[in-house]
Amino acid sequence: MIPVETIDKLEQCYRSISEFCAGLSESDWKTPTQLPGWTVQDNLSHMASWEGEMSGRPLTEHRAADLSNAKNPIGEENEHEVDMRRPWPGANVLAEWEDVVAERVRILRSADEAYFAQVSDGPTGPAPLSDYFHIRVLDLWTHEQDMRRALGRPGHRSGPAAEHTIDRLIRTVPVVIGKRAATPEGQTVVLEITGAVVRTVAVTITEGRGQISSTAPADAMCTITMDSDVFLQLATGRGNATELAGQCSIGGDTAHAMKVLTNMREFIEKNCDNVGGRFAEEARKIHYGESAPRNIYGRATGEEAEALKDEGIEFGELPWPVRGDA
Repeated sequence: MIPVETIDKLEQCYRSISEFCAGLSESDWKTPTQLPGWTVQDNLSHMASWEGEMSGRPLTEHRAADLSNAKNPIGEENEHEVDMRRPWPGANVLAEWEDVVAERVRILRSADEAYFAQVSDGPTGPAPLSDYFHIRVLDLWTHEQDMRRALGRPGHRSGPAAEHTIDRLIRTVPVVIGKRAATPEGQTVVLEITGAVVRTVAVTITEGRGQISSTAPADAMCTITMDSDVFLQLATGRGNATELAGQCSIGGDTAHAMKVLTNMREFIEKNCDNVGGRFAEEARKIHYGESAPRNIYGRATGEEAEALKDEGIEFGELPWPVRGDA
């Protein structure tokens, strides 16, 4: 199947990013963003390199001297690509970006089903190319918002790409509320997402697992109301969780609500072992008592995920690449 709707969203992101960047000054390009060590220009360099790689362009042979912000091999490669472009004027990065995305559109609009069915290795493990385009939309829209937030120039806050990203990030919420925040059995935590993208996310703990609903009960343990941009920052590890929590409105159990907010991404990456492509293997060992219980995250193929479900092994889906590949 050709993912026409997802390609439409990608093209919307391409256009919006190009339009936003067209008017930037050199000072704008060098403005720091919330991503450690990355400027506005670095964000576009990262996106240009990824889109170029997916079009078959070679990776740089340049090697960055500072890899302190990279947490894995993909993150290291990102740093090499970004660092190689740092001496460039921002306009040169924009020119590369526009050339790359024009090529991407030509490829995607003319490709057949066999192209999208190709299995390739990416940030979440082996999968058909069509699956990666969902992540590309999330990555592109999130980085566009990083750039806009850094310069105080909001835009493209709503629309298909925004809804796509927020909806995929919502998939992390049951894991956070159920496992990380240790919400008691039978209790419900409600997230009211407002602003450009509006969503009601009610998670009730049933037999130890978070069950998601779009209907909020009257007796929820707590209700957390936040703007969609605050949710985006919390769910993708931008900014300071405690400071962002101050921009939320909380009803009910305030202490538990704060526990949810501060666990949205930080807990997973600071308190869980990244086992990479061995996720299914390690999850089984823990489940069957072959290794000591511990919190893990990593990558699994679609087949591995289905097999884990069939065996009754609990896990949650994280829609972001691990930190370092942003």
